[in-house]
Amino acid sequence: MELTEKQRHYWQKNLRITAILLGIWFFVTFVVIYFARDLNFTFFGWPFSVWVAGQGALIVYVLIIWYYQVYMGKLDREHDVHEED
Repeated sequence: MELTEKQRHYWQKNLRITAILLGIWFFVTFVVIYFARDLNFTFFGWPFSVWVAGQGALIVYVLIIWYYQVYMGKLDREHDVHEED
């Protein structure tokens, strides 16, 4: 099945946002947490690295999911492939 130009454009935008968000996920999961152990100060009674790993990363993950949902909703409406409410 040959894709139309509109379908190809939709798929390219979908892949691009997925790659960007996966890059952010990778950065937060591996890079930030790896270097957070060097932050040796106490934050509300706990080492700051615990807060970055335990709370900050989770907040970023939720924001990634929220942004993907909003972006794909707009993209679906733009390309008229959205589901009716």
